[in-house]
Amino acid sequence: MSHSRPPFPPFTEETALQKVQAAEDAWNTRDPQRVAMAYTPDSVWRNRDVFVTGREEIVQFLTAKWERELNYALRKNLWGLHRNRIAVRFQYEWHDARGQWWRSYGNELWQFSADALMERREASVNDTRIHESDRRIFGPRPERERGIELPLQ
Repeated sequence: MSHSRPPFPPFTEETALQKVQAAEDAWNTRDPQRVAMAYTPDSVWRNRDVFVTGREEIVQFLTAKWERELNYALRKNLWGLHRNRIAVRFQYEWHDARGQWWRSYGNELWQFSADALMERREASVNDTRIHESDRRIFGPRPERERGIELPLQ
């Protein structure tokens, strides 16, 4: 079954911002099936040193990720755009099974098909240990904080 996810490329700044917020909202559900539906059936990913192809592998990857990265909460910001491509900066926080908190910083490059599904995603991510008291991301972004960028550190 084919479907689409407006807004459609070519993106304007306004529609790219909508796409970024929609991605952030979906990932913050931590629902692998829901997230995977935003990608083409044959979408290709590079996430750190892992290569993923297709929705089934996306679901497997995200299921394992969110079993390991507990209480995951994400923020994404638009970094650039060109026609059917969007560049994103992100930060997310999570803790491991031992209770150690982490902040993960990264960049993503997205390429979309004509029906606005993501067909390619490349992510580079680095993790930094933080104290629980240093957390600044608590669950999905409240409406009043949309569009606000987090400090680098």
